[in-house]
Amino acid sequence: MIGRILGLFLLVFTGIAGAATRPVLVLGDSLSAAYRISPDAGWVHLLEQRLQQSTPPRPVVNASISGETTAGALARLPPLLAEHKPALVVVELGANDGLRGLALPEIRTNLTRIITASRDAGAAVVLIGIELPINYGPQYRDGLRSLYRDMAQEFNLPLVPFLLDGVALDPELMQDDGLHPRAEGEPKVFANVWPVLEPALKALR
Repeated sequence: MIGRILGLFLLVFTGIAGAATRPVLVLGDSLSAAYRISPDAGWVHLLEQRLQQSTPPRPVVNASISGETTAGALARLPPLLAEHKPALVVVELGANDGLRGLALPEIRTNLTRIITASRDAGAAVVLIGIELPINYGPQYRDGLRSLYRDMAQEFNLPLVPFLLDGVALDPELMQDDGLHPRAEGEPKVFANVWPVLEPALKALR
């Protein structure tokens, strides 16, 4: 009898511990892939350092690729979910779709499928929004901004409204292309993400 009770306790404890240490999967583009800077300087690595200090430490899988689109990420997602079994998926996508002028309904459809697939795999989702340069015109820029806000409301998701808030317009923090942060800007990028991500992580417990 005691052996059975001990066995059940160990099974439950193992399940709880496993859930607590399932990774965070970051599904993004060059803004999360430390484009042209040391990977150790990127905001995702700063997140990894922060989560190594948690109890128990929670790993981070950075599945971000420079040039990634919502369609490309959607195609890559199923094997990533199967392999890593994340507790939470951070979705940072749409910049490259927007730069190519992809129709907003297509972006929304792809993001919807990413969110749904992640949730179906047992992962929570945090959505990160981006904004385009002003030369893309107010109608498209405003539409993309609203898209993230509306999707966060529809799916009840934590939202980082703009990943590069406080960074994008500071030439001291941005690379010469005007699109990607320098290493000096990455702590600010992480500071934009963490206040939204931290409560989402606590809710997992």
